[in-house]
Amino acid sequence: MGRTLLCLGFGYTARALAPRLQADGWRVIGTSRDPVEADGVEMITWPGQEVPLDGVTHILNSIGPNAEGDPVLAAIGSRIAAAPGLEWVGYLSTTAVYGHHDGAWVDEDTPVTPSSQRGDWRALAEAQWQAIPGLPLHIFRLAGIYGPGRGPFAKLMAGKARRIIKPGQVFSRIHVDDIAQVLAASIAQPRPGAIYNVCDDDPAPPQDVLGHAAELLGLPMPAEVPFDEAGMTPMARSFYGENKRVRNWRIKDELGVDLLYPTYREGLRAVLEAEDMESFVPPAEPPGV
Repeated sequence: MGRTLLCLGFGYTARALAPRLQADGWRVIGTSRDPVEADGVEMITWPGQEVPLDGVTHILNSIGPNAEGDPVLAAIGSRIAAAPGLEWVGYLSTTAVYGHHDGAWVDEDTPVTPSSQRGDWRALAEAQWQAIPGLPLHIFRLAGIYGPGRGPFAKLMAGKARRIIKPGQVFSRIHVDDIAQVLAASIAQPRPGAIYNVCDDDPAPPQDVLGHAAELLGLPMPAEVPFDEAGMTPMARSFYGENKRVRNWRIKDELGVDLLYPTYREGLRAVLEAEDMESFVPPAEPPGV
């Protein structure tokens, strides 16, 4: 029997995963709010068209929650709960559900204690998915995602990058290709009820990451700006309100994942090689932080 993955929200991560499965003969269906095309993927405009569940064996949900929780479950949760033949369901969450830990290490057994709105919403959505009886659910708590098209290089080339300094602050991050290989490994070894942190081996200060990117480009080191003087948007500032180091042992021990990019150093070099910086033209009004 053929295997079919339904991607609820065919975004950045789903686009990295789909080719891996298609190479093994999978049928892939994706949803998007606006009509889009993707090689070999059957795209559904949703809301609008009906989401097909007949014959679907695997579901990946990357649609963000709101104050009421997961909008997918609000719209088609009863259909998902009743869908026959589901072998694997993946929900893409965030490490924000752990909240602030003053730079200490957290793992999948750390209590969920969100300290931001986005963390609250994700924790609620996780609980809603977990409440569906018999669902072969797998939760993936993602660190900050980067990859081709989502690196720091464009901002550096535009001359608008700043090294924002908040003493002791670190962030965990993950290359999109490593997310894809974690998802593929979980699909191959389903463990319903499992929760996985998806991040690399090196939680690092954001100014170090930006500085390394500048070195790769051969550009001057961006200016340092104290956090309190940075003038960031409320959303950007909220990320600095959480400080923790996230362990990734479970994806290695249970799924046997060998990260392609164990630190930002290997990951940024790969992103740079995938992007065409020589043809980069800075925007007329570069975006802020």
